[in-house]
Amino acid sequence: MTRIDLSASMMCANFGYLARELEDLERAGVDSLHIDLMDGRFVDNFGMGYQDVEFLRSASKIPMEAHLMMEDPHSYFDLLAPMNFSTVYIHPETNRDPAGALERLQKMGITPGIAINPGTSLEFVSELLFVAKKVLVLCVNPGHAGRKVVPSVDRKITKLLKWRQEVDGCDFQIYLDGGCTPERISRFSKIGVDGFILGTATLFGKERNYSAIIEDLRADI
Repeated sequence: MTRIDLSASMMCANFGYLARELEDLERAGVDSLHIDLMDGRFVDNFGMGYQDVEFLRSASKIPMEAHLMMEDPHSYFDLLAPMNFSTVYIHPETNRDPAGALERLQKMGITPGIAINPGTSLEFVSELLFVAKKVLVLCVNPGHAGRKVVPSVDRKITKLLKWRQEVDGCDFQIYLDGGCTPERISRFSKIGVDGFILGTATLFGKERNYSAIIEDLRADI
């Protein structure tokens, strides 16, 4: 059985004890650290800063992936290159040449991914599904943790799974971000979703430790 990826959304971590958070996440066995980078224009928030990312990279050996919620994300690729991100997600509507940006990421040795907002249709990004290696489906409106799942996204996930199965040349993994409760992780992992971004719905701010939470999730999926 294919292993389901579980990624920790670091914007939800306790920054007062960030070094300890990293130790606990590494001990729990999360697969990656999900870093949300925002410019305050594409979404109404700023998220994590460059110095935060530098610390995460220096203090942990866990692979990191970046979700660029910003306009003209390609202009930041060179700045982010030294951080050794395993994956970088861009929003296609923020770039005049999203296919070119994805190809540039691949040449840099970074897995290219696209992020799809709840209000963005699959038809809008359909041609990019032949270029992207990962597709991050946002189940909530982006920019802030703890927002409610947009119900219509579930139909989009099902359609995307069918698309991948039926369309020749599409070879991408599907990840869900936002509102990833244990129930939704169980449901969608069983029908083909490859990974989940864990935030306040499941991992952070709970009374149980991270190891126990991750162990239960892996036992179920």
